Amino acid sequence: MSKGKCVLAYSGGMDSTISVVWIKENYDLDVITLTVDLGAGPEIEGVAEKAKKAGAIDSVILDVKDEFVNEYVFPGLKAGAMYEDVYALSTAFARPLMSKKLVETARKYGAEYVSHGCTGKGNDQVRFDASIMTLSGDGDSIKIIAPAREWGMTRDEEKEYANKAGLEIREVGNNRVYSIDRNLWGLAIEGEDLEDTWIAPPEDAFSWTSSIENAPNEEEFIEIGFEQGIPVSLNNKNMSGVNLIDELNIIAGKHGIGRVDHLENRLVGIKSREVYETPAAVVLYQALAALETATLSREQQRIKSSLSTTFSDLVYDGRWFTNLRENIQAFMDDAQKFTSGNVKLKLFKGSSTVIGRKSRFSLYDYNMSTYSTTDSFNHGSAEGFIDIYSLPARMQAKKQKYNDL
Repeated sequence: MSKGKCVLAYSGGMDSTISVVWIKENYDLDVITLTVDLGAGPEIEGVAEKAKKAGAIDSVILDVKDEFVNEYVFPGLKAGAMYEDVYALSTAFARPLMSKKLVETARKYGAEYVSHGCTGKGNDQVRFDASIMTLSGDGDSIKIIAPAREWGMTRDEEKEYANKAGLEIREVGNNRVYSIDRNLWGLAIEGEDLEDTWIAPPEDAFSWTSSIENAPNEEEFIEIGFEQGIPVSLNNKNMSGVNLIDELNIIAGKHGIGRVDHLENRLVGIKSREVYETPAAVVLYQALAALETATLSREQQRIKSSLSTTFSDLVYDGRWFTNLRENIQAFMDDAQKFTSGNVKLKLFKGSSTVIGRKSRFSLYDYNMSTYSTTDSFNHGSAEGFIDIYSLPARMQAKKQKYNDL
């Protein structure tokens, strides 16, 4: 009788590499590793060889960068999804797509189990488990193994386990240990040296962004083009979403833009110090918001702002695959039908500043707004408008508020 199979989300790091051995020993399963490339760069080099050395029977690597950007990142951008107004949800957008690929790969290989490396106190365990259970139907057809949540090992015990298993684990220099989750949309950086909220993050924690001191001493001007809320060009050059984000990460990161140091409310109820690098995301959210001031009415802007908070919470809390998220997405798509145009920004020493926006659908009318001789606003209508506008307040004040004065 053949062994059962487990598909393991695999990054090539210590935890996921240990998990290959741990699952084989504790569950007596054959392990297939799945590496989902969302823009991890050189970090996934050699993962197939490392996985097989650890005992995996097969290693699957999927390049899903285009799907990630077009089906997750850009819908989130259109929705204005910034958790607690600062976090661009780079990791949170990745988890539902990774969960989807885990389920698809498990079905392809006939595996009864999938596995991830999340701990028992983070958000990612919820994002993975909830997504996998939703996508697999009744939640029982594919079972979930979470080694880091189950084994209870300390970091030193993990290293000792790795040595016993004969695994080569990369050591981090300067005696600093960072856990980095990287994709195209940003880096999430955690580690022992970042857990003291009074101490500034060490400079070696950052890899995409320059410090303010090392950023260029000259400002740089860029122009971003949008079509229906989606960025389509950078400096008048049409680009794919992946290439545009890549290029903007380099440009904005060079100027020190996109560093986030946030004391975050985790879903499990604790506060956590989170450090992120999201240069392209910060600039794109700012640019799109500026364009929306021209193309959306006041009421649309207000409703969008309210729904953006709910949308952000849904993504952060691992509820991407819900009808409510899709309902809100439908509103965002419809509201952005006319959000097409260009935005100019100035990048300098850690900040991006919008200095211009234009759209063929702009609700801004120069002749209605100007105080020059071309003014077309009917000033005579103001008196009647104010009389009707103030009528309810005046009536209430007359009958109730000031009748004893």
